[in-house]
Amino acid sequence: MLDAPLPASDDLLLDAYSRAVTAAVARVGPAVVHVAARHAKGGGTGSGVVISPDGLVLTNAHVVAGAEALEATAPDGRRFAARLLGQDRATDIAVLRAEAQGPLPAAELGDSAALRVGQLAIAIGNPLGFANTVTAGIVSATGRALPSRGGWPIEDLIQTDAALNPGNSGGALADSAGRVIGIATAVIMGAQGLCFAVAADTARLVLSQVLRFGRVRRAVLGIAVERVAVPGRLARTAGREAQAFGARIMRVVPGGPAAVAGLAEGDVILAIDGVATTGADALLRALDSERVGIPAEIIALRGAEVRRAQVVPAEREGA
Repeated sequence: MLDAPLPASDDLLLDAYSRAVTAAVARVGPAVVHVAARHAKGGGTGSGVVISPDGLVLTNAHVVAGAEALEATAPDGRRFAARLLGQDRATDIAVLRAEAQGPLPAAELGDSAALRVGQLAIAIGNPLGFANTVTAGIVSATGRALPSRGGWPIEDLIQTDAALNPGNSGGALADSAGRVIGIATAVIMGAQGLCFAVAADTARLVLSQVLRFGRVRRAVLGIAVERVAVPGRLARTAGREAQAFGARIMRVVPGGPAAVAGLAEGDVILAIDGVATTGADALLRALDSERVGIPAEIIALRGAEVRRAQVVPAEREGA
């Protein structure tokens, strides 16, 4: 017979894992909204993440594509109209302004470049109005690339086994400290544990461009890449001693700038004009609007061979 009294709450029963998840949800959950998009025929729904008290919301471009009107619903039930400030189909990120009266709970964008495979990942969505739907898992991989619904590659994706439902698109992927490390974007149907989120650093880049220009103006090389480790001896051979990662080309667009410059699938890009390209996120940052039409030197590895190529970035078409 047990004589010990039951604890007054579950707090004493929570282990470190549970405490991390519950704390992250308490911090991020109030900032995850339901997004409803109204179209001429029907509509669609998803989730969004408020990242500033004045109502800036990050969600997926595919959630709001073609919408005639947008509405956001907070976890506390408040509803307010939202307007599209800009979107970037190449990263599947859209930026909304929620027309709320007064400040909204906001989440903090984290540093996705510092992510390590195996660390805790917590997915928080607002699917179909079921506020703060939570799943948890780990970061399975970083720097992934996938084709989008329109065929263009979405790059710098975080792969996680934290389950995502269709209505979670645009929701938050958070770390154990309650920082948003990604915006949920895709699920591989029929495969277990293959869910993806756009890295927070990429979302931050899109946000800054949308707020400044109303769109993302970006130079492109006509390639899809993924982050890979670079052996130290090869990095030293290329004069990049301190560089541990590069951007491996997974696909080359025929006739694009990279193809014209002689780059090929399997090449690992280390730098553009001396700027390290340690993955898709670094490549996206390097290919800003100022590089359109300006020749740049690429340092790449083809197997153990160091290659240098002159490439002229083009401007990416479409929003």
